[in-house]
Parts: sequence; structure tokens; C-alpha cells
Amino acid sequence: MSDKQYNIGLVLSGGGTRGFAHLGVIQALNEAGIFPDVISGTSAGALIGVLYADGHTPAEIMKMMNSSSRLDFMRPALPREGLLQINGIIKILKTSLRSKNFNELKIPLFVSATDLNNGKAVYFSEGELFDPVIASASIPVLFQPVKIGDISYVDGGVLDNLPIRPIENKCRILIGSFVNPVGYMKKISGLINIAERTFMLSMSKEIYEKAKKFDLFIAPLALRNYKFLNPEKAQELFEIGYNATNQKLEEIDIAVLLGLNPV
Repeated sequence: MSDKQYNIGLVLSGGGTRGFAHLGVIQALNEAGIFPDVISGTSAGALIGVLYADGHTPAEIMKMMNSSSRLDFMRPALPREGLLQINGIIKILKTSLRSKNFNELKIPLFVSATDLNNGKAVYFSEGELFDPVIASASIPVLFQPVKIGDISYVDGGVLDNLPIRPIENKCRILIGSFVNPVGYMKKISGLINIAERTFMLSMSKEIYEKAKKFDLFIAPLALRNYKFLNPEKAQELFEIGYNATNQKLEEIDIAVLLGLNPV
């Protein structure tokens, strides 16, 4: 018998609105009979992770998040600490989350954020739920940092965009969904586009080494053709995640992966 605390762990990366692909990944996994016992997410992965851990299906989350326009997600702010406000996400979480604390979630959840004061990655899994999730998704420069106690936090992807650490040695099976592949970009102009591109590049470090630690790793290259902040493409992004996961599942023996038919 395994001495691991959990059977299946799911790690969800950051990646802006490319995070809609996470929903396609989860949908395909669920259809294959694969359900996570614990989730670790950052940024977009934290947003998807908290709603799924709260008991919402991928289709329900898709409907919640796809009902907002780009302006709902990102409203202009006075450029003191952030260029944009994260109004749309705040509204979705406030109206949709049934759980108020981590221990009320149906699935255990770890959320990574970056501690600006001490310069380190922090993993939240206890206490009040709302602020850590918003902090995890607060892209620096674009969004204002979130204050929790005396510490200012920004997007967890700054230091750990694929937060395997909190659950790495606790799961029998590890599944990773990475939605931030970086490819060639011909034209980069404008302050927000430059900030977006720089952040995407910083989030991609160490991914190749981390990928080796997963039993199943989904990282659709097609996502590099989509902008970091573009909710209008939600359905396309969902389909990319869904199809890429089904393709991966066709390449493996699911029964062996789940330990139902050991080799």
C-alpha cells in the first residue's frame, strides 16, 4: 500500500486567460475517470483550482468566467501600483465561491503567491481563501499587489509558475497542466504588451526540469499563438486543453496510471 497522503495530485500553472485551457484539461481527465485528490495552482491555475475545488464543474466554471468581457477582467486604474484592476475576477469569486476558508473546500488546495517584502514564494493552504487567490493572480505592474497582514503579495508565477513543491512528495500520481508556452513573437509594442511578454518569459524558467517530475504532463504548444490576456478566445482555449489531454491519454494505459492494472 502506498504511504502517500494523496492518490492523484493536479498542478495548474499560471498563464493569464490561457488558463481556460486548464478547464479543458480537467474536463478530459474527469471523462477518463481521473479526479484529483489535491490541487496546487498559481495565478490562472489558482483561479481555476479554487472554483473546481469548491465543487464547480469545468462547464460551470467556463460559463462563469466566459460571461465577462475583456473590460470586465481588466479595468484601467490610476498607475500608482498597477495599471489595471482585477474587477472581473473579484466579482466572479465573490459571487461564485461557496467556501470562505481553505478547509471548507471539497478538494484540498494549495495556492502560490510571491511575497514581495521577503522575495520568496509562499504557499497558502489554510485560513481565509479570497485574498490569497487574488494575490496569486495579481500580475505585477498590471495589477495592484494584495496586502495580507503586513506583507504585499503578487502573482505566484513570478517565482513558481508550476507549483509542484507543496504536493510533490505527497501524491502517488502527479499530473501537470502548463498553459504558458513561449514562442517567437515578431511585434512587441506598448507598455502593457511589453509587461505581459516579460512576465511570460519569467514564468517559463525551470519548466523543463519540473516537467520530468510528472506522471502525466500536458503543455499544448498551440497555446503560444494566443495572447496572455484575451478572454474572448475562451472556448478555443478550452478545446485546445481538452484535445491535448485526450491525445496524451491515448498514448498511455490509464488503468496502469491509476494503479488499477499494475505492470
